[in-house]
Amino acid sequence: MAEPTPRRNEPRLRPAPLLFEPAEATGDPEHFFDLESIDDPRALLARATELTVAFRAAADRATEFQAMAAAQLADPRRFDRLTTADIAERAEWTEDYAKKMVEFGRDLMRGGEGGSPVDPA
Repeated sequence: MAEPTPRRNEPRLRPAPLLFEPAEATGDPEHFFDLESIDDPRALLARATELTVAFRAAADRATEFQAMAAAQLADPRRFDRLTTADIAERAEWTEDYAKKMVEFGRDLMRGGEGGSPVDPA
């Protein structure tokens, strides 16, 4: 089940910063944010948990920006407006999901507290 997107008025968690890995590290498939070098399982759990929270927060925030962009692209006042089918194709979504994202984005831009377009609520 997907985690709900944080509401606009809720304080955001302060996750661990996601730092870009050096180029030489990204070439090693066993390397992942230096986790493989942590021997203490307590420290490994703590750091892996920090990264999990950070990735979730980053994914939630990126989804909000996707939704706002979709809403802007679907705005009927734009001369270069895109259909939800066009938006779905560009974002590699289904058309139904694109419609939900457009509505979610409109709600976000109005300052609403709507949840993620995949929330069951």
